[in-house]
Amino acid sequence: MAVILVVEDDLFILQSLELVVADLGHDALTASDLTGALRHLTSPHPIDALFVDIRLAALALGGYDVANQAIGLRPDLPVLYTSGSTLTDDMTGRFVPGGLFLQKPYSPAQLELSIGKLVH
Repeated sequence: MAVILVVEDDLFILQSLELVVADLGHDALTASDLTGALRHLTSPHPIDALFVDIRLAALALGGYDVANQAIGLRPDLPVLYTSGSTLTDDMTGRFVPGGLFLQKPYSPAQLELSIGKLVH
């Protein structure tokens, strides 16, 4: 079982992901923005991975900003990015070292496989 911090600004998707992560046997911490993510990241609660949408409306750099700040606070935190946009070199060039990508839409099985790659 892993603790996954899920950052997604679409409330429906966030709530759905919380259920899917739990169904996969993991604990989900959720946030809809950078402030909420930082609240979790600065707490003493263990976090095994960050799952973040690249496109977060309230941030110029979206999920990249969340991931960069997360790594600043927890340098060994693995990051899984997601987006409905097709992955480009420009996108991967902004990933934190070791960051992985999961294309939307994805199945629970694909999410579990990606989580497994991060928290082996």
